[in-house]
This record gives sequence, structure tokens and C-alpha cells, in this order.
Amino acid sequence: MGKVTRLICMKCGKSYDSCDHLVCPDCGLDGIFEVEYDYDQMRKSLDENPLRSRTEPSLFRYTDMLPVSQAPPGLLKSGWTPLYTFPRLNQAVGHECIYLKDDTVNPSGSLKDRASAVAISMAIEGGNPAIACASTGNAASSLAVLAASAGLNSYIFVPEKIPHAKLYQIGACAAGVFRVKGTYEDAFDVATEAIKRWGWYNRNCAINPYLVEGKKTCALEIFEQLDYNVPDWLVVSVGDGCIISGQWKAFRELKLLGQTSKLPRMLAVQASGCKPIVDACNASCDVSPVEACTIADSIRCGTPRNWRKAVKAVGDSGGAGVSVSDDEIIAAMLLLGRKAGIFAEPAGAAGFAGARKAIEEGIIGRDESVAVLVTGSGLKDPTSLEGAVEIADIPASVESVADYL
Repeated sequence: MGKVTRLICMKCGKSYDSCDHLVCPDCGLDGIFEVEYDYDQMRKSLDENPLRSRTEPSLFRYTDMLPVSQAPPGLLKSGWTPLYTFPRLNQAVGHECIYLKDDTVNPSGSLKDRASAVAISMAIEGGNPAIACASTGNAASSLAVLAASAGLNSYIFVPEKIPHAKLYQIGACAAGVFRVKGTYEDAFDVATEAIKRWGWYNRNCAINPYLVEGKKTCALEIFEQLDYNVPDWLVVSVGDGCIISGQWKAFRELKLLGQTSKLPRMLAVQASGCKPIVDACNASCDVSPVEACTIADSIRCGTPRNWRKAVKAVGDSGGAGVSVSDDEIIAAMLLLGRKAGIFAEPAGAAGFAGARKAIEEGIIGRDESVAVLVTGSGLKDPTSLEGAVEIADIPASVESVADYL
């Protein structure tokens, strides 16, 4: 297991020095693991190679904090994405200090490339013949794009309601694409059986604990980009719960390693038509599955697999959960576009919609610093804005422009 020292089951608490399974053998799919490292060695590595001295412009600048040693040859660069602040956007929201972490510029257009980069590295290091996953779209397109760049075959399982833009991106790059009649949960079950039968590497972030390690690099970058400071709040749109738990783990490890004494409060944002994790956070209880209904397909997950880590992250940080309507998500997409020039898909804008709502409701103070993850490009699902944007159809004359103006 290299730098990894043990795996801890989030359900029963049992720890394993080594394990041939991705989940706890006793608890099954409910037994999601937390990855722990040799933190003494990690601290020594940071002393010898401080974050301030690193120049690698990708997530592999953090290899000493990841379960892999290096990027495979040819793998497209993921991570080290920009962190912006826009005075016009802040003014529109009535807040002084909002930062946007723009992961729409990753190779496939989403934050999921961070997890895929780690998965592909582990698959190749382990000699796996191929890699596979189930996804509502972004993880699938991410895996297809990055696996192709590294010369590894990928097999993708998606639900039948996947947006066409994502489906075509996957189809252009993957070795095999299977559109499953049913929900994401149905696709997940089929993928799990296929992975077991053919021995493919499992890129299902909902159960593979190593992939959260890739996602945590987003928070590590925010820390560096804020001049080695921690925001008061970190806002994350939530589906399965993997991204928010990864960000919380990154900040906890930075504190453990002596890089900071501060931790952020975590805000989990879900669509009002699919909010099992937000409900569990606010009621301090276990998650109850729901029937998912939202335009935000990337967080349309009624039975989240990694909810324990997500709920714990919100609770341990003193954070909160909020839900936003589809109309609020569309409004956030338009505001991000018109005030910041960032075109986000519905799930990518949901975090900003949630931050805006939390500010209005007083959950986030107007003098507190806020970092919001923009997780996916609007080019993933452009039809979600159909009817929401005004297009002037005019005759071919400048006078018709004048009439419109």
C-alpha cells in the first residue's frame, strides 16, 4: 500500500493495515473506507519540499499526499485550476469576499478529472487491463477522456437520462459505453457486477476510497492560492458526497501536518428535488434514499453511497446544508455567466446558488470569506438553459438591431 498505512471503515470503525477490498469486508457497500497515511513521513516530505517551492502545474504537485507516485506518461494535465474573485459578482450578491474555484477548465470540463487522474495512475501501477465506472455523466466523461490519453481502455455505464453532450463526449473516447435502462443506481449495480466479472479497475468514487484523495487536491490548491490561508467557508454542490468529504479531508490533513491552525466550515448544497444528504445534515441522522428530480444531473443521486463522510464533514466543521430550487440554479448559471464569464452546468452552479442563499439567510456572514467550487462546464449540458436566455431573432439589417436596443 506504499504511503497508505491503513484503511478505516466509516461504518464499523474497523481498521485494516492492508485490504484486497475497496470496501469493508464486514459491512459491504455501506463500509466506505477512509484512507490514512504515514503522516510523519508526509510531514518530513513537506519540510524537505515545501508547498511554496513546488512548480508542477497539476494535481501531481501533491504526490507525497496521494496514494500514487507519479502521473502515467501521456496523461492529460488535471488540476492547478484558477481561483478567481469578481467585484461585480460580489456586489451583485452583496458580499465582499467570494472566491470561485474554476474546475470547468480541466481536460474533460469538470472537477471529476482529479479523481480520474488518480484512478488511472493506480490502475496502470497495478497492471489492470482496463478501468470502468458508473456515472450520471461527469465522472464517466472524465474517465473516458483521461484514460484515452494514457492508453488505457475504459468501460462506462450511464443512466438512460444522461445529457447528450456528455454521452457524445464519452462515446468519442471510451472503449465501450453502456446506457442502462433505469437510474444511476441501476447503472451502478450493473457496473459493479461487470467490474467484478472482468477484473477492471473500479473508478466508482462512491466506493473507491483512493479517488477522494484526488478530489482533495482542489482544497490544497485553494489553500496555496489564498497565500496559504483557509477560507471561512467552503461551498460544495453534493451528489454522492465524495467531493465535499475530499475537501474536508484535505484541510484536516493540512492542519495535522502543521501547515495551518484553521479549518473552514463546510456548506453542502443540493437541489431541492434531491437533497438526502442536506436533510441528514440538518436532522443529524442517517440518509434516507429519495426519488431524485432536478435538472442538475451531476448531483441527481437519490441514494448517495458516500453520505457518511459528507455528513461527518459538515457536522465536524460546524457547517450547514442548504437546498436550492432548479430556478435558483438557473439564476446562478446566468449570474456566473454575466458577471464572471464562467459558463457552469447546473450542478456546477448549484454551489454558487447555495452560497448566495446561505448569505441571504445569514448562515454565512457578509464579512466571512467564501470559496465556492464550480465543478463542471456548461458545455456539458447547454440545453438546461433552453427558455432561460433571451435570443433576438432579427432580419439582416442594422435597423432591426436599433429597434431591439
